[in-house]
Amino acid sequence: MKNLLDYIYNEPSRVLVMLGVSLDAFQCLTAQVEKAQNAHQSEQEAAKIRINAKGAGRPPKLSLEESMALCLFYLRHNPTFEVAGMIFEVSRSEAHVTFHWGLNWIRQVLPASLYEEFGHDPELWFLIQEILRSEVLLTDSTEQSRERPQDQKTQKDWYSGKKKQYTQKTQILGTSDGLEIVDVIAGVKGPMADINLFREQQPRLHPEQECMGDKAYIGAERMTTPHKKSKKKALTDEQREENKVLSGKRIFIEHLMCRLKVFRILSHQFRLNSRRYRTVMLAICGLFRLKLGRIDFTIYDC
Repeated sequence: MKNLLDYIYNEPSRVLVMLGVSLDAFQCLTAQVEKAQNAHQSEQEAAKIRINAKGAGRPPKLSLEESMALCLFYLRHNPTFEVAGMIFEVSRSEAHVTFHWGLNWIRQVLPASLYEEFGHDPELWFLIQEILRSEVLLTDSTEQSRERPQDQKTQKDWYSGKKKQYTQKTQILGTSDGLEIVDVIAGVKGPMADINLFREQQPRLHPEQECMGDKAYIGAERMTTPHKKSKKKALTDEQREENKVLSGKRIFIEHLMCRLKVFRILSHQFRLNSRRYRTVMLAICGLFRLKLGRIDFTIYDC
């Protein structure tokens, strides 16, 4: 076996475990990246004044398909670049460069949410808003620990009293079945309140769109939240039952978060440069949508 790419073609049933997406999705992603890369290179070629002959430089050590496999493998398993390079038979530095190269292309070809995919077209986004009005959208946030900033003032900005560590926060707005991401805000400071993040997202929705969230969203407009017990008064049996019903409906946004964290780079302390967290999170949201068939690759002639 030469490398991981040979393994997944010999064992197609293991692709989802190794890369986080199916073999068909991986092949379509690779084809779309190749198409986008060719278009980019054509633009560069037309603008440059060539001195050396085309193709005269050092050939790449990994094919495009192998490079994308390395990127997905790193997101899925969160190894060190030393281990990733050993598996793909390249150096640690080559694995590092290849991963970031693949990550940037994933962000270019895979929209992370419905808003990112269609929000640039006001008419189309209006139609989607009308469709979304027929259901109650679910929202929740997640925090991931990061390295401690060196500057003391910056430390205070990123320290989460809830988690007792330095964190970065992402808020997801999903459909009622948890199978589509409507909007996502990623890479904000951990102490930032969930309700304030939601108020940033809310103007992108229809003015009458109903949403559902946990106790952190109490006070937001058109937001259904659980009853909160006060210090002096316990919840009634009726309120407990309503909270139980609400939890049964909200569980799907928890399932969505769990599916994102299948990519283990989101399950541990974020080891990369903290400025890359937003790119990584949005790339994984795009891969989630790809895995569930929410991105139509036929528009890319795939």
